Amino acid sequence: MSVTRAKTAISHSTRIIAALGAVGLLAACGGNDRPRTELAAAQVNTIGVNAYLWRGALDTLSFAPLASADSAGGVIVTDWYTNPSNPNERVKVMVTILDQDLRADALRVSASRQVAQGGSWVEAPVQAATVQKLEDIILTRARDLRRKAVQG
Repeated sequence: MSVTRAKTAISHSTRIIAALGAVGLLAACGGNDRPRTELAAAQVNTIGVNAYLWRGALDTLSFAPLASADSAGGVIVTDWYTNPSNPNERVKVMVTILDQDLRADALRVSASRQVAQGGSWVEAPVQAATVQKLEDIILTRARDLRRKAVQG
C-alpha cells in the first residue's frame, strides 16, 4: 500500500470515528429530563390554517353535508341542511378560518336560511345569535382539541 493511500485510509477512518463520536454525544444529550415543548401550538400544522379551528369547525358542522372544504384556503361550506323536525326550513353554513393562530378573531361564520313558501324556497333572515353560537361551539371544540393534544 502506498503512503498516500494509507494516509487517505487513516484520514477517512478518523472522520468516521469523529462522526460516530459526535452522534454519540448528541444522543447523550437526549433524554426525558428535557422540558417539553408545546408541539401542539397553533403554528404546527400541515394545512394552511389553524388545525384546531379546522377540526373544530368540521366536527361542529358534521350534522350537515359538506358542499366544499378547502384546508389551504380555510373555507368550509355546507350544503343545504333540513332538520327532520322542521322540514319547511333549511340552512347553509360557511366557515372561514382567517389565520394560523387559535384566536376568536381568526374565525368567521356566516349562514343562510330559507323557508318553504308556496312550493319554493324563499330567503329568510338568520338570527345573529345563531351565528354567534356556532362560532362559540367551534372555538370551544378547537380549544378542547388543543388542550388534549398538549396533555397528550
